[in-house]
Amino acid sequence: MEQIASALGDGARWRIVELLAEQPRSVGELAELTGLRQPQTTKHLQTLARAGLVTVFPLGQRRVYALETEPLQALSGRLTELVAATEAHAGERDVIARYRAAIDAESALADRKRWADGRTFTFDRTLTAPPDVVWRHWVEPDLLRSWWAPPSMTITDCVIEPKPDGRVVLVYGDAEGRRYHSGGRVHAAAKHERIEFDLSMLDTPGTFTGHYELTLTAVPGGTRLRLELRITETTVEAVPYIAGIESGWGEVLDNLTAVLTTDAKDAQS
Repeated sequence: MEQIASALGDGARWRIVELLAEQPRSVGELAELTGLRQPQTTKHLQTLARAGLVTVFPLGQRRVYALETEPLQALSGRLTELVAATEAHAGERDVIARYRAAIDAESALADRKRWADGRTFTFDRTLTAPPDVVWRHWVEPDLLRSWWAPPSMTITDCVIEPKPDGRVVLVYGDAEGRRYHSGGRVHAAAKHERIEFDLSMLDTPGTFTGHYELTLTAVPGGTRLRLELRITETTVEAVPYIAGIESGWGEVLDNLTAVLTTDAKDAQS
């Protein structure tokens, strides 16, 4: 497939294929119709032949080239699969588009320090696990690591110690090798019910502090999770991080939902 795509990636060869789709042609005809010299045309035809896209028919003193449809059908099928896969994951593209729009909107507001202070966000989820299980996924590092990172990021350290003045640490990296460090402290905690903590970005040009209040409430069939976030100590350079809060926390809480759902199914099987 790579050879076919490479062969068709040249504009002159693509034009030759278009002409051969109409009818078989000789090198001379193709050279005249494309405006190429005959030796150039021959080289292009040899490349197409190696990719299985054309076949040559010696007819006495003439050599006529014809297009093979099977490789084109294979390429068409693969392109159809790629289109289907892209459409099936259109949500990920929409997330990026919304993030870009949010950065533009926040950039227009970030004209001074503490520009986003006092802004609040609220996230609600109904989870198919009891409060004690959800609690464990927040306070046990191995379980926390299983969901507390955006897609394509890798956690290297994460801690939420559920006690007053307990540590809060989140360190994760991206595919380009960049590391993102956040740290803070727990203010209050009630086992299986509530935890309140601060988390600040560290070691980045743009920083802010988030004050988080997590509440877990038992409901029929599981737990209602509410996460409230209030922004403080915003710097002007924090624009991309503030812009990503809504989509980022939405994604990681979706991760948590998926992990708990999978765990519940595994426990039943």
